[in-house]
Amino acid sequence: MRITLKLEPLTKAAFSPFGEVIEASPGAFHHINEGMVERYHDLAVVDALALGGKAGISIMRAKPYVLPLEVVFLERHPLSSQAFIPMKPTSFIVVVAPRGVSVDAAEVRAFIAKPGQGINYAPGVWHHVLLPTEACDFVVVDRIGAGPNCDKFVLPEEVRPVIPAFRQEMEHAILGCGTAEK
Repeated sequence: MRITLKLEPLTKAAFSPFGEVIEASPGAFHHINEGMVERYHDLAVVDALALGGKAGISIMRAKPYVLPLEVVFLERHPLSSQAFIPMKPTSFIVVVAPRGVSVDAAEVRAFIAKPGQGINYAPGVWHHVLLPTEACDFVVVDRIGAGPNCDKFVLPEEVRPVIPAFRQEMEHAILGCGTAEK
């Protein structure tokens, strides 16, 4: 039986089984550079050294999918974490499932990241590819190196979850905000 995923607000508590939310939380900084800069320090753990790998910083230029969208497959990176940080204030959808050998469609969850948030998937967490709500470049911090670091799991057709259509009105209802002006 197919289910339509409920888009949940992306919070640190709700996302903690899957990784970390990267955001500048109020009061979670210290001043540097003669008090002119607020540093939000150590927001996520970069795990990239397995099998001689190294941490790398890349940019991905992502386009939005047409929604609603059937979740055909999820992928995971067993050797490393993987962080995505949008380079402009925008929302994006994050679809995840718990670590394991395979994916149980009943355990797939969907979150909506608000402007100013990024995410860091923990090693081995199943996730969908990038799902921006508008075209956006993302800074990606992940493992560079040899070794099997991308597994793909295709969900059986009869149980594939569906990501619902996304509208600004929905974003406002979920997050209490709209997308940033362009």
